[in-house]
Amino acid sequence: MKLTIATRGSKLALWQAEWVKKRLENLGHEVDLKIVTTTGDKILDKPLASIGGKGLFIKEVEEALHRGEAQIAVHSLKDFPTEYNKEHFTLAAVPKREAVEDVFLSETFETLAELPHNAVVGTSSIRRAMQLKAFREDLVISDLRGNVDTRINKLKKGEYDAIILAYAGVKRLNMIKEVKYFEILDTDIMIPAMGQGALGIETIKDEKVIEAVKPLNDLWTKIEVTIERDFVDELNLGCHAPVGVNAKIMVDDSIKIKAAILDKNNKVIKKEMVVSFDEWENAGREFAEEFKEYL
Repeated sequence: MKLTIATRGSKLALWQAEWVKKRLENLGHEVDLKIVTTTGDKILDKPLASIGGKGLFIKEVEEALHRGEAQIAVHSLKDFPTEYNKEHFTLAAVPKREAVEDVFLSETFETLAELPHNAVVGTSSIRRAMQLKAFREDLVISDLRGNVDTRINKLKKGEYDAIILAYAGVKRLNMIKEVKYFEILDTDIMIPAMGQGALGIETIKDEKVIEAVKPLNDLWTKIEVTIERDFVDELNLGCHAPVGVNAKIMVDDSIKIKAAILDKNNKVIKKEMVVSFDEWENAGREFAEEFKEYL
């Protein structure tokens, strides 16, 4: 089957699209890429939350699907809103997840705990910012936009004492060695964004296209990210809202869910919940109920 993947043009987005392309080709399909520039790629001088939040990196990609220029889009699932055009598109597959954690990067300091008083930490995420402040109130949070390589270059130029990125993106681009020090942050300190480390394969509502990408789906990952997305959706929060949530299927088949939100008094609220595997379908929304009083 001949397929076209719509993708952003950043190094990470292209890596992700090429990864999916290769696997579809291995299944016997003929696959091309169509590069799309999104609003999130165009506006780099403002914090994400101030320019709309929801859908910043998918609107123009979906428009390419709607025009028939592509049948598939590959997204970082953490950037893919729970609210999207479900009339015309579907989240057809979620491949096996990469690392979910955030990573601390610095040219001078070995760990987050070793940062000096009033150290400047770069991040564009208010989710990361709120948890950094909860861990170390003295830290100075400075906005950091751009692609992974752009952000690392800014760190190397000395614009920040440290930066925080998604570990999955840095791993996929093999850029850990570009920085002198790195520390994978425990999820007790930094709860990831919903879907972090996972890819989302969105398709048009065509059964042949949906069937073509289904072999790339990983059931365990799909369950984990569905719980996370249900949690965020139930609280009516967006991809770039101050919320972290992570679901993990444990070796005993229980599921541990951690979440953090910023309440109406700007206080970070963190909770955990453990459910049995057969309760997963309602777990995200039920867990969200415990947080509604704080919003």
